[in-house]
Amino acid sequence: MKFRWTSVAWSIAYLLLLLSLSTPLLIITTLFMIIPAVVLFTTLSTKQFIFHILPVLLIVGLITPVYVLIAVYFLIPALVMGRWYKKRASAMSTLVAGTVAILGEFLLLLLIGTAVFGFDLSTYVNDVLQMVNSPLAELGAGNPLLTELRFTREDVNAISHMTVQIIPMALIMSSLMISVITHSIVRPILNSMEYAVPKLKPARDWRLPRSFIWYYLLGVVLSLLFGGGNSGFMPMISDNLLPLLRIAFIIQSIGFLFFLVHERKWSKVVALLLAVPVILLPGLWIIGIVDLAFPLRELVTKSKR
Repeated sequence: MKFRWTSVAWSIAYLLLLLSLSTPLLIITTLFMIIPAVVLFTTLSTKQFIFHILPVLLIVGLITPVYVLIAVYFLIPALVMGRWYKKRASAMSTLVAGTVAILGEFLLLLLIGTAVFGFDLSTYVNDVLQMVNSPLAELGAGNPLLTELRFTREDVNAISHMTVQIIPMALIMSSLMISVITHSIVRPILNSMEYAVPKLKPARDWRLPRSFIWYYLLGVVLSLLFGGGNSGFMPMISDNLLPLLRIAFIIQSIGFLFFLVHERKWSKVVALLLAVPVILLPGLWIIGIVDLAFPLRELVTKSKR
């Protein structure tokens, strides 16, 4: 069996990651949970994959049965990304597939929780914030110096509403982050196992479709019409669309800066130094919009000549 001992090692790693869910490390290990399954599914046949995964699920089931459901939950995006790796799909296509699979599971859980178990996300977030605020309120009542730490019920309700409104963006970014982390680790591992998969394009070639400009204009219009709304579908879209697009334009801006540094034959360190303020300082993402709207890269190429 190809990669037999390596596959056993990855099976053990997967078992340890699942067992770590009962420790304080779960916040970190969750980000890496699908990596072993992706490696196993990509490098093994379907029968071999099942042969390695079943003992893991059996052991986990004997120790903590509920963790089997969690394992199956993480297996789904792993199978999706592994399938894309087997097809030698582009890195971006694999990332999109993994992100959509993870995001779809998040949404499915919310749907099942709401429809079957009567779970109310807004109420849950509000209850958690009220619980966190209660000790602060007690400290503030006993110490005038801590008065500023106190939040009224209205303040907590407002924060709760804002939190619920940006949950879609948080879910999308979390799904993307897990996919990016997985690809960043899995790809060199697969290459070391002589199973080459495509890598992402160099940063200098990162370019968004020009249609993103229209999406941004649409987001601005929605923000003017529905921004600050108390609740509803359209206010939620307006609260999430523009921040997501700004992140996209930050990526576009970084791509332009790397392109500029490459064309000028400067050190890559310069590109990294230029990228830092784009990420940290608000407003510099406008470089990405200008790069999309106007032929900046063509101008850079011509000026070099």
